[in-house]
Amino acid sequence: MLKVDAGGGDRLAVAVLAQYRMATTEQLHLLLTPGVRIEQTRRRLVKLRGEGLIDRVTLPQAGRTRAWFVTQYGAQVASEWPELRHWQPSRTVADRTAARLKVGHALTVTETGLAVVQDARRRGDVCQPLDWIPEDHHPLGSSEAVIPDALLYYRHGAEGDEDGSMLRAFVEVDRATMGPERLAAKIHAYARLHQYVPVPPPGARHRPAIQETARENWRRRYPLFPRLLFVLDGTGPAGVETRIQALGAAARDVALAGFLREVPVLAAPMTDLLQHGPAAPIWRPIHNPDHRVGWMHSSGRNQLRLAVPSASGK
Repeated sequence: MLKVDAGGGDRLAVAVLAQYRMATTEQLHLLLTPGVRIEQTRRRLVKLRGEGLIDRVTLPQAGRTRAWFVTQYGAQVASEWPELRHWQPSRTVADRTAARLKVGHALTVTETGLAVVQDARRRGDVCQPLDWIPEDHHPLGSSEAVIPDALLYYRHGAEGDEDGSMLRAFVEVDRATMGPERLAAKIHAYARLHQYVPVPPPGARHRPAIQETARENWRRRYPLFPRLLFVLDGTGPAGVETRIQALGAAARDVALAGFLREVPVLAAPMTDLLQHGPAAPIWRPIHNPDHRVGWMHSSGRNQLRLAVPSASGK
């Protein structure tokens, strides 16, 4: 049985590790309990490891940094919690070799989420650790799916602020492990998701009620399609420019015109995100890469419509 402390810190630590896939000790400390000494976080992780809920790999090339992940038992326990109701365990859970091989990308995604959570705290906005959801599955039919590196829920404005707005974003973290054209092709996948309407079950397509309710699948989850953010890492300034140029070339495809009118698509270097904060005007609209905007106030026809008053959170 999981021995949960009175404050729920053990449970939150397991939940965050399950959802984020992997995190270092320092990342978990800053996500969960930045106001206490990091030794308390280390003791908590050692305890949870002793209970069989989490495990770790050590990265010899990074000062023997420890990267933590949930075990199969930890995933089983966490999957029963309501805060992880829609969470799907990683296929590499409890596999130390697989964890070691994917650690670079996983920790970069976690670092991006940590930057967003920390920035929200500084600004007085609301973005809890579990509002960053890596690898959230969005079906396209025929066993295909769009799986963003992360789905972000972000409330601009303090809790209870009637003028606040709920923002959502799909985040793709690129570490320059694929060519620029393959990166740009991801925009087409999101455009397909934007248009995808599930096929009615056999025998139902001729029923008027079914025809009237047919709609894009994403509308079942979101009042408006989340904006799309590309975070560019793993390369210098010249490489960043090459990748933004590739995204810009994709934006000139007439097949994407409708999607790009409705959905802001922005790109920013990871170095700028960490140095200035995600809310700073560091983001470059792919259709107008000479401009710099904030991701929450990106220009576009649907700017005002994307700031949706938050009535019930997610």
